[in-house]
Amino acid sequence: MSFSASVPVMTSIPHIPSNSKRCYANFAPSIWQNTFLKYADSKSLEVSETMKQEVQKHKEKVKMNLSSNDNNILQKLNLIDSIQCLSISSHFEDEIDEILVQIHNNFANNSLTIEERNLHFTALFFRLLRQKGYYISSDVFNKFKNKKGEFDEIIVVQDVEGMWSLYEAAQLRVHGEDILEEAHEFTYNKLKSMINQLNPSLADQINQSLRLPLHKTVSRIRARSYMSFYKENPSHNKVLLALAKLDFNMLQSLHQNEIGNITRWCKKTGFATKVTYARDRVVELFFGVVCIASEPKYSTWRLILVKLLLCISLLDDTYDVFGTFEELQLLTEAIKRWDINYIASLPECFKVVFNAFVEELFVDIVSLTTESGRSSSVLENVKQAISTLAQAFLIEAKWCHEQHIPTYDEYKVNGVQTSTYPLMLTTFIVMQDFATKEMLDWNFSNPKIINAVSLILRLGNDLSSHKVEQERKHVASAVECCMKQYGISQEEAYNFISKEISDCWKDINEECLNSHDNIPKPVINCILNLARASEMVYENFEDKYTNNELLKDHIAALLLDPIII
Repeated sequence: MSFSASVPVMTSIPHIPSNSKRCYANFAPSIWQNTFLKYADSKSLEVSETMKQEVQKHKEKVKMNLSSNDNNILQKLNLIDSIQCLSISSHFEDEIDEILVQIHNNFANNSLTIEERNLHFTALFFRLLRQKGYYISSDVFNKFKNKKGEFDEIIVVQDVEGMWSLYEAAQLRVHGEDILEEAHEFTYNKLKSMINQLNPSLADQINQSLRLPLHKTVSRIRARSYMSFYKENPSHNKVLLALAKLDFNMLQSLHQNEIGNITRWCKKTGFATKVTYARDRVVELFFGVVCIASEPKYSTWRLILVKLLLCISLLDDTYDVFGTFEELQLLTEAIKRWDINYIASLPECFKVVFNAFVEELFVDIVSLTTESGRSSSVLENVKQAISTLAQAFLIEAKWCHEQHIPTYDEYKVNGVQTSTYPLMLTTFIVMQDFATKEMLDWNFSNPKIINAVSLILRLGNDLSSHKVEQERKHVASAVECCMKQYGISQEEAYNFISKEISDCWKDINEECLNSHDNIPKPVINCILNLARASEMVYENFEDKYTNNELLKDHIAALLLDPIII
């Protein structure tokens, strides 16, 4: 969709009537206030040398287990799976990659035989290899079907562990894999029906998985709950568990310091008192960024991205609930030309929103660019992405102003940008060592995988919030656009959009298999984690970002409560 074709370029600065009618959303206030302020520059958060040494000792023991000459493939796959579920795989990337490469090569050379009737082995092998980016044919599951071409209940249903593993493996399916579609439906229904027959711990784990499977779950959130399950397993690796607990607490201390400094920055800027109509969600935004990339090496990026997202949140709410269409045209032009003079006649809050980017955020980015020796083009790339986002917001404002319901297809094209994910990925890429011209050209070429992850957020958000938003003046959501384009009911639109979200996951899975040699692994991980964060925030048709009480327990678990060791 061309911006110039939808919204005319301003040739002069119009007069804005002082009595223009405004719309307010009455967002709930922050529930955190100064909770995290005490962590800014806190000496108590420093990790002791004793803890660092203990972590290193545990890491060496786990590496020895991974590099042992034991030829028990299933045992190694189970160990890798546990490492990933405990969210400590970043410590063992080389070792895990080496094992999976060797397993794949042996399988490709027909020197690895998957046990004929071991469903858990087959499904775990399939899932871990696909996660690594290797295409393993779903035909490996044909042997678990009967003569009628259906999954054999005698073999599959009697093996709860294997059936659960098959359910998780089916999440890696791509378009056209009918056998995995069947596997997903079959295992979901069977597992759901037998929950009450399982022991409480296993039932709880499977229930969590049926709500959000591993492939769609934020690793840090999953790790916190998985530790208690893992501990109950009599054969659990005590060193692995001890390492996971220490690592979790060490990371939590780092994240506490980061959110403490960001909270202090927010207090200094005074956004909450100067832009009173906007959502105050600094903690929720930081939590979301931790869900995307939690490792220490991304600390600087987290600090920059949270500040960027705070600015975007102010901008979003200005377009969505406060500004008149005439004011928003001026604001868009100011951002496009990076010139505050276009909004000189507007209320002070518009200048605060504009200067949030210019005087607050970009000062930090310029400083970072200078310190790291990166090109000044970093700033230009981020500026370009912000301008594109503002223009997409204005298209929505124009639709709302004219009470126009676009087609579902039109809405999705614009919705990719309003999801904010293209901008977030741009920021991630430009701050990494692999930010080459080729990588940036790919990023700005509207690749299929970025469109897919953006639509997962955009459509998930609309399914969760459109009923509330339509109670006030608001742009038509994906639901209304879908109903209009296809002439269907609201319930049918929900089903249609939910299937589209499922198809977006298939697009992502497909692109991860097709592009794993061309796209840096950190970018793939970032894209996957963006999709996972969306699933978590909009699970069960709830908008947990706007209704911030719904995220309270998750935030406390990740950012406040350490694990008892």
